[in-house]
Amino acid sequence: MDLVSLIGTILAFVVIIVGTILKGSTVGALWNPAAFVIVFMGTIAALLVQNQGKALKQAMKMFSMVYKPPKHQPSDLISRIVGWSEISRRQGLLGLEPQIESEDDSFVRKGLQLLVDGSEPDAIRGVLEVEVDAREHADLAAAKVYENAGIYSPTMGIIGAVMGLMAVMQNLADPSKLGHGIAAAFVATIYGVALANMLMLPIASRLKGLVHKQTQMREILIEGLVSIAEGANPRQIEAKLQGYLP
Repeated sequence: MDLVSLIGTILAFVVIIVGTILKGSTVGALWNPAAFVIVFMGTIAALLVQNQGKALKQAMKMFSMVYKPPKHQPSDLISRIVGWSEISRRQGLLGLEPQIESEDDSFVRKGLQLLVDGSEPDAIRGVLEVEVDAREHADLAAAKVYENAGIYSPTMGIIGAVMGLMAVMQNLADPSKLGHGIAAAFVATIYGVALANMLMLPIASRLKGLVHKQTQMREILIEGLVSIAEGANPRQIEAKLQGYLP
C-alpha cells in the first residue's frame, strides 16, 4: 500500500471540508444530488462516448496501481539476469528452463522461453519489443481515460452551475430561495474542479509514471536476455545494464 497516495487522497477531501467550514458554511452545503448527477454522470457519459470498452476496462483495472503500485526494483532484476547468465555459461541455455516456472511475470516467462528455445538475439529482441510497445500503448491509453475525465469534469461543473442559476432565475419573485439556490448552483463547480484537480489529473500523471517505469524494467530485461543469447560475459552484462540505473 502506498501511504503517500492514500494520505494525499484523504487530505484532498479534508481540505474541501475544512475550507468550507472556515468560510462559514456547513458540510451539508457540499451535498447536492442534482450537481452530483450532472458532474459525475456527465463525465462518465463523455468518457463512454470517447473511449472504447477495452480502454475503460484497462483504466479500471489500473486504478488499484495508484494505491498499490507494482514493485520496480531495477537493481534486483539486473542481479537476476546476471544469475541467469552465469547459469547459462555453466549449464547451457537449457539450464534456464527451471527458472521459467518460478517467474510470476508472463513477460519474463516469455523472454526466458525464447532464450531456452535457442532463438536468435535479433528474434528475441523483435518479439519482446513488439509486446512492450503494445503493452505501453494500451496502458497509456488507459491512463489517458483519467486525464480526459479531468478535462471534462470542470466543464460539467460549469454546466451544472448554469443550470442551477437558470432555476434561480425562475424564482426571482421569491427572495427567500435566491441565496440557497445560488449556493447550490456553485456546488456543481466545486464538484467538477475538485474531481479534476484533486483526483483525476493526479491519478493520470501517477499512472503514466508507473507505465514508464514498467517499460524501463522490460527494456532492461530485453537487453539482458539478448546479451545472454549473444554469449556475453556476466560481468559485461551487469556493467551494460547498470547504465539504466540513475
